[in-house]
Amino acid sequence: MPIHTYRELKPTPEAEALYRRWLAKLNDEFTRQQSPDRRSEVVRDELYQIYFGRPHGGHIKAVLNSELAMYCLSESFDPRNITLEPEYYGDVDAEQYAIRKPLIWFWQMFDRSPLGLNHWLGFRFRCMLGRHIFRHLGKHVKIFHNVEFTYGYNLTIEDSCTIHKNVLLDDRGEIILHEGTSVSDYANVYSHTHDINNQSNITNKVTELGPRARITYHATVLAGANIGEDAMLGAMALATKPVPQETVSVGIPAKAKIRKQATQLAAETL
Repeated sequence: MPIHTYRELKPTPEAEALYRRWLAKLNDEFTRQQSPDRRSEVVRDELYQIYFGRPHGGHIKAVLNSELAMYCLSESFDPRNITLEPEYYGDVDAEQYAIRKPLIWFWQMFDRSPLGLNHWLGFRFRCMLGRHIFRHLGKHVKIFHNVEFTYGYNLTIEDSCTIHKNVLLDDRGEIILHEGTSVSDYANVYSHTHDINNQSNITNKVTELGPRARITYHATVLAGANIGEDAMLGAMALATKPVPQETVSVGIPAKAKIRKQATQLAAETL
């Protein structure tokens, strides 16, 4: 079977220089500004330009009834005017979340804009924000569009990890992606559980993946079901308990096979 590595792609030199200037400016702003209010103002102004193509025009003075929807949109660019689901949770660290909320909103709105589909820019934008949001973000990380997380401050992503589009990382407890781990499209990784009789009774756990684990398409990892080193969770599988290292686990619930056996079975079905 031939091996096909990823190609190295770049925008035009002029566009690359512009993108790098913008990311450097944003990184400098978020490094200097630790106040939720100031970060919210920066995000509001940047989103206004991304969506409307012009600078923010200041406070609203008078609004015609025919323009109400437009002004509701423009006001929603300011993170102080919106609420996000994690803010409602009783175990949220309100202080830690407050300084991250503007950046989380920026992340989500960037991904929903045309800029979010620009992979070269998107990888660098999300990593820039991630270093201000996550507990730790390593080097050579790739995060595709529409990845969602809960708090951010309970999320560790080590070197050379890849997180594909539409992944949910529920770091309500804690999630650690060890070096070289890959999470495929539409996968879900959880770190909290609800009591079967009392939904408000929450148990938070630490969920660890890897090193070099592979969570494949549409798979789900329940809280505390750690995925071992060099292990793989197959497509659509549901991990309800830890997956041993160097195994392939498939099914609902997922059951592990030794990697050598799994390879042999795959060969027999060809």
